[in-house]
Amino acid sequence: MARRGRRQSETKNELAPSLKAIGGTYKPLGLIETKAIADAAVEIMCTVGFSECPEPVAQELLRFGCQKNGDRVYFVNNLIDEVLDKMSKVVTLYSRSKKDDLHVGKSASFVGTGGASPYILDIETGVYRASTLNDLYDSARLCEQLDHIQFFSRSLVARDINNSRDLDLNTVFACILGTQKHIMTSASEPNHVAEIAEICYSIAGSETEFRAQPFVSFNINHAVPPLRFHAESFAVMKVAIQKGFPVHANVFGQLGASSPVTTAGSVAQTLAEALAGVVYAHCIDPEAKVIAGPRPMITDLRTGGFSGGSGEQALATAMCAQVMRYWDLPCSAIAGATDSKSADAQSGFEKSLTVNTAIQAGTNLITQAAGTQAGLMGVSLKAYVIDNDMLGSLLRANVTPIVSEETLALASILEVIQGEGHFLGQAETYARMKSDFLYPEISDRRSIDEWGAGKQETLEDKAKVKVLELLKNKHENNLNADLMRTLIKKYGLSFDLLSLQPNSAISS
Repeated sequence: MARRGRRQSETKNELAPSLKAIGGTYKPLGLIETKAIADAAVEIMCTVGFSECPEPVAQELLRFGCQKNGDRVYFVNNLIDEVLDKMSKVVTLYSRSKKDDLHVGKSASFVGTGGASPYILDIETGVYRASTLNDLYDSARLCEQLDHIQFFSRSLVARDINNSRDLDLNTVFACILGTQKHIMTSASEPNHVAEIAEICYSIAGSETEFRAQPFVSFNINHAVPPLRFHAESFAVMKVAIQKGFPVHANVFGQLGASSPVTTAGSVAQTLAEALAGVVYAHCIDPEAKVIAGPRPMITDLRTGGFSGGSGEQALATAMCAQVMRYWDLPCSAIAGATDSKSADAQSGFEKSLTVNTAIQAGTNLITQAAGTQAGLMGVSLKAYVIDNDMLGSLLRANVTPIVSEETLALASILEVIQGEGHFLGQAETYARMKSDFLYPEISDRRSIDEWGAGKQETLEDKAKVKVLELLKNKHENNLNADLMRTLIKKYGLSFDLLSLQPNSAISS
């Protein structure tokens, strides 16, 4: 069984190489430039302000000294300073497995899925089609078994569910059934959050237990660039915080379209929009767990389309991360948003560029790092498997190396040059074969002769085989079946009461 195999391998292989990626080594900005962008973001909040501020949000902000003129609200420096000083510097995103908890903040970097894509690349036909609840469930099951995908942010929209309430609840339930890793989701209305909370409390055992270790968090797109508030999203954020969920204050501004064409200007505006969400969360509850998600997105000015795999995208993401580290606030970003439609060479170099740059710049949480294609419009199950290999390599490349008397190996060097003349026979070479090296699952490391004599599959061919193999595994969701059936019946969820799978097109 896939799940048992994954956990047993973790238990047995205690000498597995570290994948604890440490970011912040890449700094495209000097301290003066970093401070200038940070100050510009605060100035935008205080002097330009935000339009379309809903009255409940305005009332919360006015209690803390903010100003309002018409429908526009202006922040104040002392409130922003208080938030930067008092907000949590590390936010823990818990898993139900208790082994995949993410301590988001400081120099740590974690990678996972995301996107809410409306299309999936059908694994059999190779054609993009509308995604379904079953596709979302399969994606979660697949990512549960891919060790280098560290969290599961809802990656697909279940387009076979038309009612927004049913969509929100079934999305969370499919993710929970599919994986025990931390889940990120969204909701269109506050009352949907309340029902999702009830489901989560039941699964955790109680509201108290869930609040102590929340295994679901909410993505909130609270601002519509340029500098407009989104009333429904603020309402969702408030209820999510009150119900004990960590929240992600995310903003997507397109450079040259909804934010300035200059990278520095776009970054400053996007930081202002993201920080506004963090400040509001603090006003709701000073103990709120918030991760800021400033996402300045690059526009291809020839076409007006999104260009997530560009060098400019990597640079803008790094600049945001550097300012967030200057503020010492947990942050997230999109990276891996390739423009390619398949898991080809373009996909590989665009994803590697943007994800690795995000890690090295100190982004704490990197979403859309696996599986997404076509500028976030589509998901490929094969890409999950291929990207899992990529992410393992990138995480391993960003681990702090150990330099000590033992690892400098001067005694071994002397012994070898006086003896056999090579290190292959050294006991330490064999001992470190597993502890110091990460081996890919499907990437081809065969010699030319082995490759020529064997089956000359492409990486996508091998990924397809792996996907089908993993999806055929008996899935253990570690959830009480009676409780699941109760929840399905109580909330009218679109899952079969016997199989605990989506009613539509159950996977083989």
